[in-house]
Amino acid sequence: MNTRKPLHRPLGETEYMLEQWGWWRMDGMGIPSYVSPALAIMRDVTPSATKSYVITDELAGIVDAAVARLCRRDAQMGDMIWLYYGAKWPAVRVGRQYGVCEMKARELIKAGVAWIDCALDNLKEAA
Repeated sequence: MNTRKPLHRPLGETEYMLEQWGWWRMDGMGIPSYVSPALAIMRDVTPSATKSYVITDELAGIVDAAVARLCRRDAQMGDMIWLYYGAKWPAVRVGRQYGVCEMKARELIKAGVAWIDCALDNLKEAA
């Protein structure tokens, strides 16, 4: 898994969590599905078949809910977060999708990250 760092700057805590959420979401980890007992045994025995995520299923579900709330509150900003972190689109493509330049797309993505950070603030206080 390659973590994107815009302009080679280190990612903030929320940005890193959104990156991990995107990889978790792309692999379909949150989708409930039937797993046969034999497949579960084979999966647990084979270390190369499993991916280790830095984000837990619980935290990824909470981040997913926060992104959904943002999409309800501000559809454009929420969709930009979804496309940039969830679908791993580059900012240029996200901007083109909404008819704005790359810099404006990055500004809206940063604003969305700040909104999600505030939405998850009570979770940090509880920990």
